[in-house]
Amino acid sequence: MDSSTQTISKSARIYVAGHRGLVGSALVHALQENRYHDLILRTHAELDLTVGTDVARFFASERPEYVFVAAARVGGILANSTYPADFIRENLAIQSNIIQHSHAVNVNRLLFLGSSCIYPKLAPQPIKEEYLLSGPLELTNRPYAIAKIAGIEMCWSYNRQYGTRYLAAMPTNLYGPRDNYDLDTSHVIPAIIRKIAEAHEQGNSSVTLWGTGTPRREFLYSEDLADACLFLLNLPDEQFLPIASSPQKPPLVNVGWGEDVSIRELAAMISEVVGFKGTVAFDASKPDGTPRKLLDISRLTSLGWKPSVSLHDGLGLAYGAFCRERTALRSA
Repeated sequence: MDSSTQTISKSARIYVAGHRGLVGSALVHALQENRYHDLILRTHAELDLTVGTDVARFFASERPEYVFVAAARVGGILANSTYPADFIRENLAIQSNIIQHSHAVNVNRLLFLGSSCIYPKLAPQPIKEEYLLSGPLELTNRPYAIAKIAGIEMCWSYNRQYGTRYLAAMPTNLYGPRDNYDLDTSHVIPAIIRKIAEAHEQGNSSVTLWGTGTPRREFLYSEDLADACLFLLNLPDEQFLPIASSPQKPPLVNVGWGEDVSIRELAAMISEVVGFKGTVAFDASKPDGTPRKLLDISRLTSLGWKPSVSLHDGLGLAYGAFCRERTALRSA
């Protein structure tokens, strides 16, 4: 982030909800790199964000000035299909508690993080912010998507009723350090990295992945997202307020790379990074999910931000992080 765009004081009290996750840890890293030193962080054991009384007590005590809502119950197709009630219940509770109590203590600005799955399954491509609620959702992640849509609506409603300054950032598919490699709950890149890495280590001649390999997906490195989030919350009022204060449009900004690849192409790239020489097969009996998800990021780029980590470079970084994390687990 260009230091000339920084409007948040270096001594501001900043709360990052979900600081141990993929997005939250990248946010903490970006804040520390930009010399923000009064960060408020709590683990799940220290603060259960689904418990309203605990969240109220925390906000009243700590009184953050800026809030990043990166805490969420997340997962891939299998996790969403297996635990739909958990996904909608926990996400609604987490975001409702944080947004409500941010208002109670007059937080200056808040950034709510969602997902590109909020958009209709068959939305025109690339997906513009105004396509929200214009068609049916993908069934496999509908409970999660509806919870995130409710979070956007809550930010917008609080802005309109109370004059708060809350933005909602919708990232595309993410990957990077501290990703989740559990095959039952992971997203596509960590799942494929793990499957191909294990096939390579075991000397297998082939590996089988879910679906047909034809869906197209856009991917963004988690540290690029963190940079975009810090950029958005630091926007000067003349750029920030037209997004946050519009009575006609939700305070919504897409964050992505701007290009996509097929899952088959992605698997080939990961095979190259890992050094796997075998074949990659696809199990067409497994679900594909949405046929294509490519975000229109022109609203964000028009404000002056663009991503910097290419998919090829990012996959190399992600694979290196996977190897380090696995080595640390084995030696623990």
